[in-house]
Amino acid sequence: MSVPYETAAYEPPESPESPEEHLERLLGRALNSFELPDETIRRLDCALAHDSSLHSAHHSAGLHRETYRHTWLLADGSAVTLWELVHNTALGSEPQHEVYADEEELRAATARLPLPPDAPDFELPVMVHPSPVPEPRHVYLTDDSADHARRLLRRAENADRPGADITTLLLRTAFAHQITQAFGRPCRAGQVGLGFSLYEHAFLLRDGQEISLWEVEHTATPDGRHMCEVYPTEHAARAAMERRAARLA
Repeated sequence: MSVPYETAAYEPPESPESPEEHLERLLGRALNSFELPDETIRRLDCALAHDSSLHSAHHSAGLHRETYRHTWLLADGSAVTLWELVHNTALGSEPQHEVYADEEELRAATARLPLPPDAPDFELPVMVHPSPVPEPRHVYLTDDSADHARRLLRRAENADRPGADITTLLLRTAFAHQITQAFGRPCRAGQVGLGFSLYEHAFLLRDGQEISLWEVEHTATPDGRHMCEVYPTEHAARAAMERRAARLA
């Protein structure tokens, strides 16, 4: 059965919407968006990608209703789904939009609609689609991540630290990050106070891309002072540690 999409605003935009834009458009047309739980809206602030699909439809004698499934992929790898109900309750009337966070609430709202019980109906099976972006490798924190990247790069003393391209990307689009200690090297005999630590600073960008910077902290300096170096790859960071250690061996 063909579905009269002209009754609902579901034609894809000329350019792809961001997850934030899609959510804003959905909430803007829904009459009951204020009823959604605040926690659900807060979780959607960290959405990386979204997908929408027609779930079911019901048409008879000029009356109609459609339900749509809107799903967002979040930074922690989980997903949030909102259900949209689009319907007209009188012949020739404008379509109305409602949104629900729970499928049971959607069914209850659908049951209240004045549609004939013998109207033709179809329901599409739930389809599992591949995630638009890879599942994040880290559990991120949204805590002024661009400023964290700025402070990390500012304290790096090595000449071969990450270049302007990575720096600009992080400062403009990083919105979540995680710090993990990847390596600790104990002091060697006869070199009290000499040691290395390696940290991975993983950043999540607004387009779903993940970038890691590798920080080496050490005291392998001629005067034994503490030094920070930052590298774009783990391999480069470990190679730097070996070079430092060899000079003072």
